[in-house]
Amino acid sequence: MASQCNQSQSMFPDNLHPEEYKIAALIFYSCIFTIGLFVNITALWVFSCTTKKRTTVTVYMMNVAMLDLVFILCLPFRMVYYGKGNWPFGDVFCRIIGALTIFYPSIALWLLAFISADRYMAIVQPKHAKELKNISKAVLACVGIWIMTLASTTPLLFLYDDPDKNPCTCLKMLDIIHLKRINTLNFTRLIFFFLLPLFIMIGCYSTIIHSLIHGRNSKLKPKAKEKSIRIIITLIVQVLVCFVPFHICFAFLMLHGGENRFDPWGAFTTFLMNLSTCLDVILYYIVSKQFQARVISVMLYRNYLRSVRRKSFRSASLRSLSNINSEM
Repeated sequence: MASQCNQSQSMFPDNLHPEEYKIAALIFYSCIFTIGLFVNITALWVFSCTTKKRTTVTVYMMNVAMLDLVFILCLPFRMVYYGKGNWPFGDVFCRIIGALTIFYPSIALWLLAFISADRYMAIVQPKHAKELKNISKAVLACVGIWIMTLASTTPLLFLYDDPDKNPCTCLKMLDIIHLKRINTLNFTRLIFFFLLPLFIMIGCYSTIIHSLIHGRNSKLKPKAKEKSIRIIITLIVQVLVCFVPFHICFAFLMLHGGENRFDPWGAFTTFLMNLSTCLDVILYYIVSKQFQARVISVMLYRNYLRSVRRKSFRSASLRSLSNINSEM
């Protein structure tokens, strides 16, 4: 098998995976995996186990954390591929990892759109505030978007123009280049899973800003208003940085066509999209006081350990000095 993989590697040009890209991917994905795993496990535990009063936002946050964990747990397989230069996990798993590149941003954008609509209800329509506590509707919305995203992503598992001609490569995982065919499914996915949630967020944000400027939400508490504004700013930055460049690049690659080769813009925008799994910590911190307390407790505990180590070091040095003086 090893000799077969070594022979197959020579069948593909080096420009599919430049050495600089492999090194950058290993470093980047290692950081994303370490930070994202800790952050999202903590968030999922806080929202599911320690939050007493659940609202629609906590339901959306639980889904965001679960989605991030699913994506993050697949990163070690990418790192093995970039490190070894061949794919030892089989063709089926290669197809699954490649499909997740499209699955993650599709469902993530809809979850962010749900959160935006929730903030619209809290600020612009405070008389319908009871709906924010109706978690059954939020659960149904999340289940529905998971099912629709799975249904639209499943065809990627059965690509008829498979770029991998042998079991030791996984070119389907080469960012979004192998998914750029101009077909009805891809354009439908761009419209329904990118433009539609994006327009929903733009509509919610513009209405909220208009309401804030004209003071139509005077009944809203200052703390609630400040919290909503911070959530809105975080969502806008995250969408503009992580998801808009990725989908614009995806559209250009589909329209341009051409050969399956390394594209720096595609690699960079894919890195930005993966960065969203760590940027979600800002949302968790703003939304949940329990998450804030957990993060603060971890930081305080680390400071406590540092202070204990310093005190033990000082006491040990003082003892050694006293022993030296007694011997003299």
